[in-house]
Amino acid sequence: MADYIFVLDNHLDASQSKVVAEISRIATEGAQSVWLTGGAMREMLRGAPIRDLDFTVEHDAPKVGKALAHAMHGEVLSEDSLKRSVELLLPGGVRASVANARTEKYSKPGGKPQIAPATIHEDLSRRDFTINAIALSLNRGSRGLLVDPTNGQADLVNKELRATNSYSFFDDPSRLFRLFRFQHTLGLEPVSRTLSQLENSLMEQYEAAASPSALAPELRALSLHSAAAAALEGLDRSGLLKLAAPGWTGEKLNVAGLARFDKAIQAVVPAPKDGWLAFLSVILEKLGTRDRAEALRSLALSAEELTGLKKLDAAAIKLEKDIRSPKIHKPSQVWEVLEKASENEILTVLYSSDQRVVQDRIRAFYAKYLPLAQEVTEEQVVATGAKLGTPKFAKAMRDTIIKHLNARPKKPVEPEVPVVPLPPPPPVRGRRG
Repeated sequence: MADYIFVLDNHLDASQSKVVAEISRIATEGAQSVWLTGGAMREMLRGAPIRDLDFTVEHDAPKVGKALAHAMHGEVLSEDSLKRSVELLLPGGVRASVANARTEKYSKPGGKPQIAPATIHEDLSRRDFTINAIALSLNRGSRGLLVDPTNGQADLVNKELRATNSYSFFDDPSRLFRLFRFQHTLGLEPVSRTLSQLENSLMEQYEAAASPSALAPELRALSLHSAAAAALEGLDRSGLLKLAAPGWTGEKLNVAGLARFDKAIQAVVPAPKDGWLAFLSVILEKLGTRDRAEALRSLALSAEELTGLKKLDAAAIKLEKDIRSPKIHKPSQVWEVLEKASENEILTVLYSSDQRVVQDRIRAFYAKYLPLAQEVTEEQVVATGAKLGTPKFAKAMRDTIIKHLNARPKKPVEPEVPVVPLPPPPPVRGRRG
């Protein structure tokens, strides 16, 4: 039998491990059952990094979630009183959701559901796809027990995408968007029955009942993935992108630009973390003013994101000018320019600039200068006499990094090879006459 707790521990970073341990303690002390579910389980079983933690509680999820935020000095980002769930931001940048196990019954596509408390088995069976309907017990008596009522593990192994039940798209039409993301980013092939459900849902126009803003999280999840263009083309062929803007089809989708954007990222930036606005700028590039405004309204961006997107082009133009400045002669100068730029700005410059010097300097920043800067430790700076946490320390850290970047690498000294004298040649014997 597989040791799933061991597998989980090997997929969590230090901050995530603390969260899992703490919610297990809180649930045990409160006599409540807690399970790790959803995307975290899917990624663990795929052998992929776990991004967010999804917990399901069989009794009082908001109470457990708020206790977790309080114990770890985290923040409650939002609370859904209907579904009895909370979204949290915890130390180390860990995002977590804590939700009640529940059943949901819908009288019409995308309508307001009737919700009732449920067991973990019932909760899993009402989810979207089998690959997301797997749970791992974090409870003392059953810790490590895997619950998989729809056989999602087999679908992961067989690379198949299967809806959990016949009403999956009726209950929540936004799952139509998710199908295309999972198909292309996870490399899963929808089974024939799920494809028939998709076709029937589109024929009945279930997507009209979905909020256009439901497309935004799917696009955000696609933003730094190499399969983004293929997923968007699938959404376009199904007519789902029209929900955001009627004119957002065909050439207006800018698939060619998106391919160039992805190529630039893959070639230069090793592991981008935040390129949502740069990605959005590319996929909206071909839209006219009216369609672009409608798409942005539909995607329901925050005021901060709208401001950032509006200023992105101008910021990228300035950044490109700074990068190719003839005044730059040292590695530290390249580092100083790019270190303070946002990743969205850098990705936009990579996409839009055809200057070889710009491309080369950004590549050098990620390949050489950034790793070198990260070699400088706090201990080294403290040794210079600067006190940790003071403005003087911050300046000393920067000065130490600059010095480290500009230092000429020492040439390796080749060891001397000892000269071994050759043995004398053997005496030459005379020929017989």
